[in-house]
Amino acid sequence: MKTPEELRSHRWFGGDDLRGFSHRARARQLGYGPGEHLGKPVIGILNTWSDVNPCHLHLRERAEQVKRGVWQAGGFPLEFPVATLSETYQKPTPMLYRNLLAMETEEILRSYPIDGAVLMGGCDKTTPALLMGAASAGLPTIFVPAGPMLRGHWRDEVLGSGTDMWRYWDDRRAGLIGEQELSELERGLARSPGHCMTMGTASTMTSAAEVLGLTLPGAASIPAVDSAHHRMAAASGARIVELVWEDLTIGRVLDERAYADAVTTVLALGGSTNAVIHLIAMAGRSGIPLSLADFDAIARRVPVLANIRPGGAWLMEDFYYAGGLPGLLSRLTGLLHPERVTVSGRTLGETLETARVHNDDVIRPLDDPIAPEGGIAVLRGNLAPSGAVIKHIAAEARLLTHTGPAVVFENHADLRRRINDPALGITADSVLVLRGSGPLGGPGMPEYGMLPIPDRLLAEGVRDMVRISDARMSGTSYGACVLHVAPESAAGGPLALVRDGDRITLDVPARALRLDVDDAELIRRRAAWTPPATRYERGYGALYAQHVTQADEGCDFDFLARPGRNPEPDPR
Repeated sequence: MKTPEELRSHRWFGGDDLRGFSHRARARQLGYGPGEHLGKPVIGILNTWSDVNPCHLHLRERAEQVKRGVWQAGGFPLEFPVATLSETYQKPTPMLYRNLLAMETEEILRSYPIDGAVLMGGCDKTTPALLMGAASAGLPTIFVPAGPMLRGHWRDEVLGSGTDMWRYWDDRRAGLIGEQELSELERGLARSPGHCMTMGTASTMTSAAEVLGLTLPGAASIPAVDSAHHRMAAASGARIVELVWEDLTIGRVLDERAYADAVTTVLALGGSTNAVIHLIAMAGRSGIPLSLADFDAIARRVPVLANIRPGGAWLMEDFYYAGGLPGLLSRLTGLLHPERVTVSGRTLGETLETARVHNDDVIRPLDDPIAPEGGIAVLRGNLAPSGAVIKHIAAEARLLTHTGPAVVFENHADLRRRINDPALGITADSVLVLRGSGPLGGPGMPEYGMLPIPDRLLAEGVRDMVRISDARMSGTSYGACVLHVAPESAAGGPLALVRDGDRITLDVPARALRLDVDDAELIRRRAAWTPPATRYERGYGALYAQHVTQADEGCDFDFLARPGRNPEPDPR
């Protein structure tokens, strides 16, 4: 156990010298008396709340509950507002700014008199960004997930945010519903604070944070507005104080076993393809090697047990009542590492001793899974030498082995402009190809990967086609969408060489993605290819373009992902 003199904050507030005197005087200026903070763990609460982020609308209130827990445990809480990364509003994509929030998190934790951190987030990019920064900073850390919103409702139907948005928008394009129905759907799709209640990126990543051992048990699936969420926030505040005294740092929790268990869990959840990028980046910050090959190897032995949209039938609120993540993990114990430590102070196995499943349709038994293999497949071939991914459990089975002619779009603007052009001759057998949408080309790798099906085909009843891009896709989306093609087209990857009419073969069982064009022709095309013009001449965009890695490496900045010393500041 640490002593008060061993606290990191003591370097700021302790000592009989000018800087200690100055720091204590400024604490008095803030209105804090000596007994409130001296000799106590200083807890930094990093809050991603903002007026423009509906996923985090309640986090201002939750921060007060975290503070309550910190005070009750004898700590001293300080709240820090950090970048909010609203998936719904930030353009061109919050993925462009994930690394910015990670940098902000690391530097705030490093540069202020903070002994332990409470990270508050949930909207897609906030969870990995906060955890990446915290992993680099290395302090005792606990994560408070924002929690899923309540189920959506429209007339007599239960709605899932994102998933049913895509579905009903296609119905509107096909002429099956009109403006009245659309107006009603707008009012019923998202009914409360909280992130998407499907197994999109938000629920996938908060679940990953829990299985990594960085939340209290069961925290990830509590609905945002449930009173249990209030209690979890307060309990997390109390626990972080204990973590500081115990010196249980984030680095002691995030080992190779933790990341293997996170991959296993994401696959068993039928989770978002975005988790592949984020977990690779997070593992890199922890100094743990993690690759697409690891995802593919684990996927072949992990069944999908969570019957949650878009790959299943239920929603996160149902998942919570069915036993939540502890319930699901209790059915995977033979595939996990139960002996490893978590921020609860108990091992993973000990936290699961009382876990139960209360609905076998929401969380399936091992002998009755949604799918016998994990919900994400890694593809390779001459079109994706460094890999690509597909969420095949959310695609029509007939398309998992498919060969068809390419119809190529240079970027998202070109796609929007021409997708309904009858001169393209798009049929249900065509392979829609979008390039210019990766980390460099997007920029920031936007969620363009669920390419729209032409209106004419929607009206004919077509609801899925093979689509290939170097973009990402919302975790709430569905379809036979091949994503994260690496290297991306803007970096000279083979996707840049595809032409209209080229035959492309997708073979998910064989994990293959192939451009059926001979090597000599591809060499000729490459010789004629020129890289796109630089998009940003200054600012953060220029920094991003100079240092971002490709999708298979996690899209982190190379100077943040590499190992190396980053010394503690001298507060004197």
